[in-house]
Amino acid sequence: MRGRPVGKHRGVAHEFAVWAPESTSVDLVLPGPGGDRTAPMTAGSGGWWHRTVPEAGPGTDYAFSLDGGEPLPDPRSRWQPHGVHAASRLVEVEPSPADAAWTGRSLPGSVIYEMHVGTFTPGGTFASAEERLDHLVDLGVDLVEVLPVNAFDGTRGWGYDGVLWYAVTENYGGPAAFRRFVDACHARGLGVVLDVVYNHLGPSGAYLDRFGPYFLGENVWGPSLNLDGPGSDTVRAYILDNVTMWLRDFGVDALRLDAVHALRDARATHLLEEMADHVAALSAHLRRPLTLIAESDLNDPRLITPREAGGYGLDAQWCDDIHHALHSTLTGETQGYYVDFGALASLAEVLHHPFHHAGTWSTFRGRTHGRPVDLLRTPGHRFLAYLQDHDQVGNRAAGDRLSATVSPGLLGCGAALVFCSPYTPMIFMGEEWGARTPWAFFVGFDDPELSAAVRDGRTREFAEHGWGAADVPDPTALSTFEASRLDWSEPSRSPHADLLGIYRELIALRRAHPELTDPHLDPVRVDHDDEARTLVVHRGGLRLAVNLGASPAPLSLTASEVLFAPSGVDVSGSTLTLPPESFALVRT
Repeated sequence: MRGRPVGKHRGVAHEFAVWAPESTSVDLVLPGPGGDRTAPMTAGSGGWWHRTVPEAGPGTDYAFSLDGGEPLPDPRSRWQPHGVHAASRLVEVEPSPADAAWTGRSLPGSVIYEMHVGTFTPGGTFASAEERLDHLVDLGVDLVEVLPVNAFDGTRGWGYDGVLWYAVTENYGGPAAFRRFVDACHARGLGVVLDVVYNHLGPSGAYLDRFGPYFLGENVWGPSLNLDGPGSDTVRAYILDNVTMWLRDFGVDALRLDAVHALRDARATHLLEEMADHVAALSAHLRRPLTLIAESDLNDPRLITPREAGGYGLDAQWCDDIHHALHSTLTGETQGYYVDFGALASLAEVLHHPFHHAGTWSTFRGRTHGRPVDLLRTPGHRFLAYLQDHDQVGNRAAGDRLSATVSPGLLGCGAALVFCSPYTPMIFMGEEWGARTPWAFFVGFDDPELSAAVRDGRTREFAEHGWGAADVPDPTALSTFEASRLDWSEPSRSPHADLLGIYRELIALRRAHPELTDPHLDPVRVDHDDEARTLVVHRGGLRLAVNLGASPAPLSLTASEVLFAPSGVDVSGSTLTLPPESFALVRT
C-alpha cells in the first residue's frame, strides 16, 4: 500500500492513499460494528487521494468509495481476510530479523522445485507445507518455486486468476503465514521463487479499472495492463512496487514472471528491462542475489541477454523446447505442439542448444519461429530444463503425469538427461517419486455462472482435440482438486522409493562433479543412434549414456569409472552395454 503509517505503532495514525485520477470524489470507508463510517479524502498531485486517520493501524478494515459508489478494496491491499470483494485490512509486513543472516541463493548451480501450496500437502496451507520442507532438503533442492499466492476469488485455484496482486490469499493462511513460510525455507538453506502474474487479471474481483486507466486491451486470459498508454507511468510503478514488496518485505529470492510474451509494451524501454534494472539496484541494496526468471513462448534470447549487451537483462527463462523434446521422445506423442519434436535428433539438439525453433519452421505455428542462442556467450544456467511442470501436466485433459504412461526406467532416463544437462534443472512436485496422483485444472469460484462458463469452456477446448466430456475432470468439482493432492504415503513404497533414490543420487552427483554444473553450452556434444534409441552426452570427462530402447544396447565407450548406473551396466574393454530403458554416468 502506498500510504505509510505516520507513527510506528498502532494507535498513532495511518495515512491512506489511493490512485483514482478519473474520480471527482473519493471517500475512505471504515466498516465497524455500528455501520460504515466514511471520511472524504483530499485530492493530491498525480491523481492520488489521501486521508490520515488517528487510531488506525494494523487490523483496521477499510475500503474506498469512488464518486459515491460501492466500497471497493484497496488495489494495493496486502490483506483480504474476507475475500477479494470485501474490505481490505491493514497489516504490517516488513523484513524479518532473520533476513540479516540470510545471504540468498544464486541461480547458477541450483536445483528448483515447483510447488502448488494448496495441493502439496493434505492441509493445503503454508504451515502444512513447512512440515514437508525437510523432504526438499534431503532431496537436494536449492530453490522452492511457489505458484502464485496473490488473492483470487474462490476457495481453490492454480493462482493465475489473481486480482489483488499485493495481498496473499487467505486460502493458504494469509500474509503473515507466507512470511513465516519464507523464513522456514531460509532456515533450511532453501531460497524461495515466487510465481507472479503481470500479464492479466482474473475474471472475478478485478476492480482496478474503476480506479483508473490500469487496463489497455485484452489477451486470451483477460484484461491486459496499460504499460504504454496515458497514465501508464503509475501503472508500471504499481507493478515495480509489487516486485519490491515480494523481494524486500516478504524476503523472496526470485520471481518467475508468467507468460511475458503476453505483455504489450511499445515503449523504448520495455517493462522487463526496467524491471531488471530495478531489481539489480534492489539486490545491491539488500546485499543478496535477486533473480528474475521469465516464462516466454518467444524463443528470443534477448530476454536473458544482459542489458550491457542490448538485452532485457533477465536472469533466466523456462525452456519449453527442452521439455517438448523430452516428453515427445519418452511418450511417442507428436500431436499439437509436439509435432516437431518426435525425432531423437531433436532431443540431442536441445541438450546443447536450448531452442529447437531458432529462426526455423514451426509446424504447429505455421511459420518460422525463434532466434538462435549464442552458445559461446550465453551460459546454460539461464535456461530451466524440466521433465514436467504445472502447465504441461495440468493442461492435459486428465491432468495425467508422465508416471501414468511412462515406465519407471524411462522416468529415470529422463531425469538423468535433465540433471546432467548444462541447464538449471526444475522438478514439479511429486515428480521425484513418480507420483500417481494427477494434477488437473481446478477452480473454486463462488459465482455459479462463472463456474459453468469455465466448465463448458474446458470441455469445448478438449473436444476440439478428440477428448469426450467424460474424459475431462470437472474443474469446478471439489473432487478434482482433492484428487490432485500429493499422496505422501507413496515415497516410502516401491517403485516410488526407487525413483526417489535416483533423483537424490543424480542431484548429489551434480553437486559433486563440476562438469555437470558447467554452464558452457559450446563444448557439450551429444551422440545419438536412432535405431538403437541411445544417446551419449559429453560433459567434460564424464559421459551420460542413455538407452531408451527395449533391448540391451552396446555402446563404443571406454569407462574408467562407473559413477552411477541404477539398473547396472556391463563394462568390457571399450564397450559399455546398457540394459533396456536405463542409463549410466561414467568417467572416461
